[in-house]
Amino acid sequence: MRTNVLTIDVEDWYHPLEPEPDKWSEYEDRIADSTHTILDVMDAANTRGTFFVLGHVARRCPAIVEDIARRGHEVATHGSRHQFVYRQTPEEFEADVRESMDLLTSITGQPVVGYRAPYFSITKESLWALPTLRRLGIRYDSSVFPVWNHRYGIPDAPRLPHDTEGGPFEIPLSTYPFGRLNFPCCGGVYFRFFPYGVTRRFLRGIARRAEPIVFYVHPWECDPGHPRIPLPAMLRLRHYWGLHRTADKLLRLMRDFSFRPVQEALDS
Repeated sequence: MRTNVLTIDVEDWYHPLEPEPDKWSEYEDRIADSTHTILDVMDAANTRGTFFVLGHVARRCPAIVEDIARRGHEVATHGSRHQFVYRQTPEEFEADVRESMDLLTSITGQPVVGYRAPYFSITKESLWALPTLRRLGIRYDSSVFPVWNHRYGIPDAPRLPHDTEGGPFEIPLSTYPFGRLNFPCCGGVYFRFFPYGVTRRFLRGIARRAEPIVFYVHPWECDPGHPRIPLPAMLRLRHYWGLHRTADKLLRLMRDFSFRPVQEALDS
């Protein structure tokens, strides 16, 4: 794979804060407006990408999924209930992914061939999930992050897109190598925390290495007005930092680098 890809994890602002699914109804839904913000920015930059849509979002707001597909983007799956893969049994995981695939296909009329785990939670303890994805018809996965994080990561995993044993093709998020360490520079809190010039410098370095850029963002990161709730200090900082700048930085990113959907990049 030689082409840069832009990916969007379509989940609402409260999903990554780890509330139990039976508590989700207590939070304000803002996913429709925040996703349309992302879509409008991408239209302005004439950029298409891959949207990993959470099943819970698709079930509550199918019009969002329809609009994503109508505007020419790829619809992939983010699972159904935003649960850590390594906290599920293999049977629970398979049912979760299958449910989301069936739902998204019923909305778009198109097969779902891509998957990204909530919290990038395919780790060494949950590599059993990869053969399950292939059996379900998933062509590529983008869940293995070659960094260390308290929630996720396989630090010694390959940095570049690669085949997996018994599983789908793996497309890791971009990192820049520093000796034995990989620096994450591909979106999320890293994109919000650093000045845009720092991100651009790292991504240009990746491009000079003739490597594809795999970037990601969440719609809620372009929604600075979403509710502030009490959180532990580090989680609060990670979640709310730099939200008011994300949309503008994202537009600059898409004007500085060219992107396309994952499936199209693989097909080319």
